[in-house]
Amino acid sequence: MNIIVCIKQVPDTADVKIDFEKGTLIREGVKSIMNPFDTYAVEEALRVRERLNDGSKVIVLSMGPPQAEAVIKEAIAMGADDGILLSDRAFAGADTLATSYSLAMGIRKIGDFGLIFAGRQAIDGDTGQTGPELAQWLNIPQVTYVRKIEEITSEKAVVQRMTSYGFDRIEVKLPAVLTVVKDINQPRLPSFRGVMKAKRFKVKVWTADYVGADRRFIGLDGSPTRVKKMFAPPQKHRGGVKWSGDPVELAEKLAKELQKHGLIR
Repeated sequence: MNIIVCIKQVPDTADVKIDFEKGTLIREGVKSIMNPFDTYAVEEALRVRERLNDGSKVIVLSMGPPQAEAVIKEAIAMGADDGILLSDRAFAGADTLATSYSLAMGIRKIGDFGLIFAGRQAIDGDTGQTGPELAQWLNIPQVTYVRKIEEITSEKAVVQRMTSYGFDRIEVKLPAVLTVVKDINQPRLPSFRGVMKAKRFKVKVWTADYVGADRRFIGLDGSPTRVKKMFAPPQKHRGGVKWSGDPVELAEKLAKELQKHGLIR
């Protein structure tokens, strides 16, 4: 079966700049990287392939401009078998719903998928919506915040889903979408052979027409959400109180002040 990993190219968080007029991120001249959460998804897909040892292939899939080929090659260097980029001007301006639809059409084009991995969220949008929406488009089950895969076969997976109080143990039938957290593994470094393979690798580029996407559901026209305005919140300068004097007296004064406001008894 095919193990598909959805990855995204994002701006390096140290270089994020915003066009407040257009309400978009400025990507020109900004260093781009693979979304950090997606590196864990790639690693887990590789580990599942090794565990199954049944000829399954790891295929990475991304949507973006031509320069997004760089993150696909990074995944190839890690050990992925194949990589596909959905790149078409018709995809531009997509929100998470339009993005997940486009990815779903790409996955249907690939076919024979058993597991679909993704990072829990992208650091540029932080919505965590694309994975669950992708499962909805494909009409398959999903498990988010996966921190461990306990059992895996070609028919089902038993996973641990991270929660605020610990974890849930969930059995899910395949095919399914799993979004992973950083606790799941430690991504490997590319091997020399992997780096050389990535240099020679030719990324497959698929257009909207090639995957059979309905133009009503892709790009800006297919996005029900729009960014109307972006702005930096105003800074509030609050005046503070500075005390000086004997440490013991200051401690007593602080205790009385905290009691006054009901913070201690």
